[in-house]
Amino acid sequence: MTAKARTPENQDELLEYRLSLRLGPVHARQRLGIEQESEALVLGRDKHSFHLENLTNAPRLIRFCLQAVGLFNRARANSRKLTTAHNTFVLPELPQAFDGFRILHLTDLHVDMDEHNLQAVIRQIEPLDYDLCVLTGDYRQLTFGPVEAALDGMKMLRKAIQGDAYAVLGNHDSVRMVPALEDMGYRLLMNEMVALERDLQTLYLAGVDDAHYYKVHNLHRAGDKIPAGGTSLLLSHTPEIWREAAHAGYDIFLCGHTHGGQICLPGGIPVTLDSDCPRRLGKGAWSVNGMQGYTSPGAGTSVLNVRLNCPPEVTIHTLSRGPV
Repeated sequence: MTAKARTPENQDELLEYRLSLRLGPVHARQRLGIEQESEALVLGRDKHSFHLENLTNAPRLIRFCLQAVGLFNRARANSRKLTTAHNTFVLPELPQAFDGFRILHLTDLHVDMDEHNLQAVIRQIEPLDYDLCVLTGDYRQLTFGPVEAALDGMKMLRKAIQGDAYAVLGNHDSVRMVPALEDMGYRLLMNEMVALERDLQTLYLAGVDDAHYYKVHNLHRAGDKIPAGGTSLLLSHTPEIWREAAHAGYDIFLCGHTHGGQICLPGGIPVTLDSDCPRRLGKGAWSVNGMQGYTSPGAGTSVLNVRLNCPPEVTIHTLSRGPV
């Protein structure tokens, strides 16, 4: 008896079956359907958000403008000069066992965009000391098309990440990537929560699916099982749901998406953040309604591998109960 030959059709059926088992049939069907309907649109589904990355001529236009003012080579070199940023969240009610807990935060890697940048990220994180790694989306260069190159890059990166790695998807990512990413050792949080245990104490880590382009986030499903008074941390690709998350009671909110502007005016003033949120939430640490947040400018680049006045970063967050 011969094995059934693999064809694109039955591979798609197998993928949909795995996604249905992993996410539930409704979420899997919803995400796949929206992807097929929306991919490569310049305007988002709400017809208000603009997606420069889907304009075919955008990279050439930006390159031309930077070359015209003599900044292209500098901007490209900047995109590969990563920094390690350090941030501390002070939570007086943090469980004692998690005092000093360190989290490596990676976001907006776009690993198939520039091989030199990916290697720079790997070199940057290899010597770092941390207890957990979290990734807040945008692993692919484009918002449509093949995922294989992005998966290859994420596999290389996983080998450099120590210990557990929890992740959410961004607006550039396809839900088709989930099984392969999880086979590599990433744990995707698709409107889900995981309880992190340490010395019989618990920190609750939740994550939502993309809230920017696909609008498939579900804070209720992600957080309903977090007990009242439990210390909670939310992963979201975008800061756009800051108000919902604060009222839902999360203590910490980690995100990316904005790239900090990527191309900024002197002083780090972004030309655009491509995100429906106040500018003060566009980069770095912030606080809203008792919830502390951090929007990373990301380690990679979008549209073109250039940065001005906005260095790429990997971030180490330290959780603290405050002064002894």
